[in-house]
Amino acid sequence: MLGDHTVLASVALRRKRDGRRVYAYLRWSDNGQTAERYLGEVNQMTRAANLVHAWRLAAEPSSPVQSPRTSDEAAPIPDGSWASSPAVRAVMRGNKGRDTRPELAVRSAAHALGLRYNVGVSPLPGVRRTADLVFPKSKVAVFVDGCFWHGCPEHHRPARRNAEFWTAKIEGNMARDVDTDERLRAAGWTVVRIWEHEPPATAVSKISAAVRGFG
Repeated sequence: MLGDHTVLASVALRRKRDGRRVYAYLRWSDNGQTAERYLGEVNQMTRAANLVHAWRLAAEPSSPVQSPRTSDEAAPIPDGSWASSPAVRAVMRGNKGRDTRPELAVRSAAHALGLRYNVGVSPLPGVRRTADLVFPKSKVAVFVDGCFWHGCPEHHRPARRNAEFWTAKIEGNMARDVDTDERLRAAGWTVVRIWEHEPPATAVSKISAAVRGFG
C-alpha cells in the first residue's frame, strides 16, 4: 500500500562494476509516474535469495510502499508542491532528516566499537550545519548522506518529473556539502562522509581511523 491505494511494486537488483556487490531497489508506479528507492545491499548466494532479502528490506516500516497511512497522505496537494499525487507527497515528506535507518546502523556499529559521540549537533558555533555524529575531542564530524538527496555517483537517479527543479535541488545540496566541508576543515575539523549504501562495518572503519588517529 502507498497512502490510501494499492500500487504495483517490483524489486530490481544491480551489480556494482567490480562484480562483487549487489544493490537492491524498490520500484513502483503511482499516477502514471515511476519512482524508485534504494533499499540496501544484498549479499546472498543466489539471485532468488537476494530477491527474498530485498523484499524483506522493502517490508520494513521505512519503506514507502509499506508505510502506514497518515493524515498527510489523504490531504490535497497544496499549490506549488512538486509531488505528482498526495501519496507521493507523503513519501517525500516522510524522508527523515535524522535517525534514518543508515544513520542508526552506523551509530550502532560505532558504539559497539567503543566510540562515543554526540548526535545531530552543529560542530561550529553559529553555523547551521548539523553533523550526524560529532566527536568533539578529536574534532571529527561524520555525515551519513542519502544517495538521492546528496547525488551519489553510484545510485542517484535523476527525477523524471520536474527534472529541472530536482536537478537544481540536488546540485544545491552537493554545493552545500562542499561548503560545509571547507568550513569545518578551515576550523581544524576532520570530515568523514558516509554514503547510505556503505556497509556499517566499512563506515565505522573510516570513522575509527579518523577519530583514533588523533589519540
